Amino acid sequence: MIVDWLFALHTGVMMKKNNFNPPTPVESYFLQRSKLQFRYDPDEKIPVVQVNNFPSLGQLTTLRFLEWVQTHPDGVVSLPTGKTPEYFIRYVEHYLSKWEQTETQTFMEQVGINQSVKPKLKNLQFVQIDEFFPIPPSQHNSFYDYVMKYYIHGFGINLDRAQLIDATTINYPLGKTFQEIFPDLVVDLSLRFSQPKSGLGRLQKEAIERVDEYCTDYERRIREKGGIGFFLGGIGPDGHIAFNVRGSDYFSTTRLTPTNFETQAAAAADLGGIEVSQKRLVITIGLQTITYNPDATCLIFAAGEAKAKIVAAAVQEPAANIHPAGALHSMPNARFYITSGAAVFLDRREVQAMNDSPVVSENLVDQHMITLAMRTGKAIQKITEEMVAEEVVPATALARSNNTLTEIKERIFEKLKAKLNRGLERVEDDVFFHTAPHHDDIMLGYLAHIVHLVRNPRNEHHFAYMTSGFNAVTNEFVKDQIQNALDYMTTDQYGRLKQERYFDADYAMGAQRDIYTYLDGIAGHSKVHKDKGSSRRLIRNLLILYPDQDLDTLPAKMKELLAYLDSRYPGQKDDPLMQKVKGRIREWEADLVWANYGTPIENVHHLRLGFYKGDIFTEEPTVDRDVQPILEYMEKIKPTVVTLALDPEASGPDTHYKVMQAVVAAIRLYKEKHPEAPLRVWGYRNVWFKFQPTDANIFVPVSVNSMAIMEDTFRQCFRSQVDAPFPSHEYNGPFSRLAQAIQVQQHQDMKRVMGRDFWYSHEHPRIRAARGLVYLKEMELDEFYTRARELQKVTESQV
Repeated sequence: MIVDWLFALHTGVMMKKNNFNPPTPVESYFLQRSKLQFRYDPDEKIPVVQVNNFPSLGQLTTLRFLEWVQTHPDGVVSLPTGKTPEYFIRYVEHYLSKWEQTETQTFMEQVGINQSVKPKLKNLQFVQIDEFFPIPPSQHNSFYDYVMKYYIHGFGINLDRAQLIDATTINYPLGKTFQEIFPDLVVDLSLRFSQPKSGLGRLQKEAIERVDEYCTDYERRIREKGGIGFFLGGIGPDGHIAFNVRGSDYFSTTRLTPTNFETQAAAAADLGGIEVSQKRLVITIGLQTITYNPDATCLIFAAGEAKAKIVAAAVQEPAANIHPAGALHSMPNARFYITSGAAVFLDRREVQAMNDSPVVSENLVDQHMITLAMRTGKAIQKITEEMVAEEVVPATALARSNNTLTEIKERIFEKLKAKLNRGLERVEDDVFFHTAPHHDDIMLGYLAHIVHLVRNPRNEHHFAYMTSGFNAVTNEFVKDQIQNALDYMTTDQYGRLKQERYFDADYAMGAQRDIYTYLDGIAGHSKVHKDKGSSRRLIRNLLILYPDQDLDTLPAKMKELLAYLDSRYPGQKDDPLMQKVKGRIREWEADLVWANYGTPIENVHHLRLGFYKGDIFTEEPTVDRDVQPILEYMEKIKPTVVTLALDPEASGPDTHYKVMQAVVAAIRLYKEKHPEAPLRVWGYRNVWFKFQPTDANIFVPVSVNSMAIMEDTFRQCFRSQVDAPFPSHEYNGPFSRLAQAIQVQQHQDMKRVMGRDFWYSHEHPRIRAARGLVYLKEMELDEFYTRARELQKVTESQV
């Protein structure tokens, strides 16, 4: 390929087979533990070290980093920002602080690190990988701030030896700041190639030219150092390395550049919403910057099934611009460090895992056959021996199975029918404790099932939201809500309610009336009524949060809040009281959702667990602070079914994992006290995680009508989320549409696997009407504990 020749011309390294240096002692230690090969040639174009879970990934990257630093104490390093480095940072600080302890010394000897030489980070030369533009470095959501906090101050790297990206140091024309030149913080790169007519346009064009010069100088300084010696980075949803998005030139250098939607969606949480991230450019080192030093250690780490497809493309596909990681395929010391979840589409690893296993489970065999049916578009009954033999994974699964292909196909078909039947079963005499990390998780996960469950009055439903969810509410939305409430406080109706003492804390029915007013607005297509309900609830909440205020003084306080919000930059961490204001808005939205289905307000619980504080790395749950509130509600309602968002690998939103651990602990304590109490667990997933068909054991048919209910409920009740300020990288729109797309795809998959005639000719009308499927996983407690226990052990060990 021409890419191969050009890359060789630049690096002096030909892209040839077995180009990679052998594994280091640390890598060998983890390879031995995994019992997997370093690289499966020719399928894998780059070596891979695989670990079981997210914390182990941090441990692996830490040990390799320390191993490298021992022999390069003044080397040039580029380290990542974001959430993925959490355990990397924690393990580095842990091992260095406890280096002299016997336990650490023994472990270092086991992994092949020279324990007599404590790594010193002070003299490393740090190179910042990327930064948003324009953004002041003083903002807590700038990457500059992250680097200063965790690497310069946290690791103790000498600031004088750090090369950081600070756009405020650029010599802009006329001595102006970038805020003065770009007053709306929008940079139009087309000015590079145009002749602006306005004075401001000419000023902006010159400013862009000076930023470009800054980038060129940044690149030159890196090369004067000999290039980057140790690069650790994540991989984005589009495959980006640094901010080199899909399609980036392998010969790209440090530059000012736009990003794509996937990258903007991933950055939305950092910058305060997609509207902000879509307007921001980035300064990023290029792919050639990373590969300039041919001896550089280049590590890409990734965790979770959400990254599995992009990892598979980066590792297994030939180098091409659509796969930025392909630029590393000829680096002798380049590696991918990944979790088992991120490795699920690396076929040769799956084959070895099956061959090494004493027994290959029926479930795993079925999974690979179902995947083959979905890939080929053939019904499972029409899969032939020849089709299986063409693909190595299903062929291995069949060879390791104790059953014939005919028996396997029949078993799969019957199991899938049984799962559908469970989704149709009438459920009654149960007390449901529906739990969620965030306020829209339950409805996005399995509203189509709840719609049927709530129709039976013999069931009792309680909804518990574990966090206050304030991070999902933008400043602009809060300002709109406060202004609406101020306007409402000038109306005659408000005056009458004030006289009735409607807002008094001891008027219990008031909160329920807020909801009924809003629901009347939905029913009557009246925005005025909906705004009335929202304003009443906001006033009520502000009186609770600010007990020194009354209805006469509250308007002045609300204007203070507006001024506060105007003073904040998007994404800035709020003070605790504003976090509570935003959290109460999310709680109000959840109250509205379940009021649609007759759930009284006292059955919707807002636990506001204390570990959720809006920091980039959330705290671990504690028993007294986080588990006890869950346990108290369980003692009160005596549930027979507990539902939860099931994230077994702690990737993606880590709130999911930490909530799961708190719920696990509460269930265990509850069962210790009530060993005979009937209790089962339903795991659900929504827009962040998806079940394999073999993972779930309840398939709930979803009709077009049920989809319309979810869409309308989301849009009417979750008004703070309608404009999708923090979207998934998979869909540029509200989460309700993405959830529907997932359900539709799951139905399409099963329609292929089971054959369309099964669906179109089925005797049950809900099957015939189905255009989507919801997957649920019911677990007995022993299985549930096992799923959570292994990750918990690793998380709590040593760090």
